[in-house]
Amino acid sequence: MSSVIEGAIKALAARISSFDGTAKFVIDGVGAIMIDENGVRAGDDEAEVTLTASRDTFEGLLNGETNPTMAYMTGKLKIDGSLPTAMKLGSALS
Repeated sequence: MSSVIEGAIKALAARISSFDGTAKFVIDGVGAIMIDENGVRAGDDEAEVTLTASRDTFEGLLNGETNPTMAYMTGKLKIDGSLPTAMKLGSALS
């Protein structure tokens, strides 16, 4: 597992204690992170929603420098699957 994925797991786990649904963050060229009722872990399983972004965009989303809605509208964040689940994840991260 890359240090980027390990750091992202720690950052997400600190913000999300549990999540009602399944979501996957795919960081282009780095790997994938799963978020579900069991917490946050590295993985590339099936999910209700998959969010894909570059490493820079993902880091910006985590540290608050990047607005998720603007990232989506400008194509920096791709969302495949359930938009309501993506919105729940956004609320959990806020």
